[in-house]
Amino acid sequence: MGLLRFRLRDMKYPLLSHVRGLSLALAAVLVTAACGGGGGGYGGSNNSGGGGGTGSTCSLATRQNWVVSQMNEWYLYPETLPTNINVANYASVDALISALIATAKSQNKDRDFTYITSIAQENALINSGATAGFGILLYYDLTARRVFILEAYETAPAYATVNIDRGDEIIAIGTSANDMRLVSAIIAAEGRQGVSNALGPSTAGLIRVLRIARGSVVRDVTVAKADYSLEPISPRYGARIIDYDGKRYGYLHLRTFIVSAAEDRLKEEFLKFRNAGVTEIVIDFRYNGGGLVRVANTMGDLLGGNRQTSEIFSTTVFRASKASNNSTQRFSPQPQSISPTKLAFITTSSSASASELVINSFIPYFNNQLALIGGNTFGKPVGQIAADNSACDDRLRVLAFTTQNSASSDAYFNGLAEAVKASCRANDDFTQALGSTLEGSTRQALDWLQGRACTPIPATSAQAAAASGIGQGTTIEKDTDLQLEPVPVSGPPTPAQREIPGLF
Repeated sequence: MGLLRFRLRDMKYPLLSHVRGLSLALAAVLVTAACGGGGGGYGGSNNSGGGGGTGSTCSLATRQNWVVSQMNEWYLYPETLPTNINVANYASVDALISALIATAKSQNKDRDFTYITSIAQENALINSGATAGFGILLYYDLTARRVFILEAYETAPAYATVNIDRGDEIIAIGTSANDMRLVSAIIAAEGRQGVSNALGPSTAGLIRVLRIARGSVVRDVTVAKADYSLEPISPRYGARIIDYDGKRYGYLHLRTFIVSAAEDRLKEEFLKFRNAGVTEIVIDFRYNGGGLVRVANTMGDLLGGNRQTSEIFSTTVFRASKASNNSTQRFSPQPQSISPTKLAFITTSSSASASELVINSFIPYFNNQLALIGGNTFGKPVGQIAADNSACDDRLRVLAFTTQNSASSDAYFNGLAEAVKASCRANDDFTQALGSTLEGSTRQALDWLQGRACTPIPATSAQAAAASGIGQGTTIEKDTDLQLEPVPVSGPPTPAQREIPGLF
């Protein structure tokens, strides 16, 4: 069925990313010939099938059969795949994929990590951060039927045009001022997907009227979704040097690994840390669902100024039949690299994949001088290759490998709280700015760096903890009964929504 050649070191866009039921992705270039059966990866460069996306080349049956062939060849858990499956029984590619992964999902091995997406949309996001929407991060409390904004992106319309920002609450949503519906009524009537339904698809030009509360001030604003570019590090608060109780600390909040520009921005900020001589660092991954492995490797190098080039950062391991594709990433310190003595990582159940890869890779080198602050991580030590059927704009993310640290450990399906030696429970106080010493998780991270005692994060699976409210999700500091989770997307998520839970 075709000749496949695969070299990890030559890949253009390796991905390791999280979608809450969204995705963890690490792509691989698959070069195929003959029968058409496969394609592209690490951002995707391979073709499959004919041209133009018309006729039988992109018929549902042809696309589905292509998916089955990729799964049979690359899936990390081949023993869980159906031995015989009739694609005619499934009305869509998504329905077929759900059937293919059903056994692995029941075993908690593939929590919807395998999916199909658009090559063009994903490449636009990777290359320039391009996406469409309001540019706000929405979390909700189903019990209280409330929705809050945890972050707003500077170049997006919500912040740039109507000053919607972290800490605001959406009270009502309408297509005009005449049909406003209370968020509480929307959630009561439609449940988890209601708010997403009311906000509509991620289409540039789509207009909504939002009733926004900031403290006691309530206002109605009209805002249109638009194309914008994700800033991986906020120019307002994304990186800073914090003076706290007589000592200086580095603080960096990375929104996503998915945008290529993150590499240069990380180097800029780490050079500031290096010049300031800070050696105790807070890395804030609280909403970071992952992204480009290349960016994760760069962050590893920037945090590994005292690491040797012979030392292992991470290892990628495929199933036995694909072991020739296994690879090892070693440290490569850069001119901007620092040599930290202590690392505090702020995390929640939205922290996943590339975020977890970075943390896990440093555990053997820091032991109890590395801590999780906040809540347990999502728990995703596995990743996907990307197979491209470019004639149909189909990119299949196939769960195909696991990632390990230098101690050969990838045992964090239940989150990293059970893997780290130090942790502190903390609240995400979104009434305060990210990186502020008044904000709960940031303050707790600084307190841990100063050696103060804290309550550890329970080594409970992230999924169970999120359901029970134990050290998971995000919590208003002054109202510890309010447990929040990312607002889920009601329709097919955009690539940006796959990587950043709660993005609208």
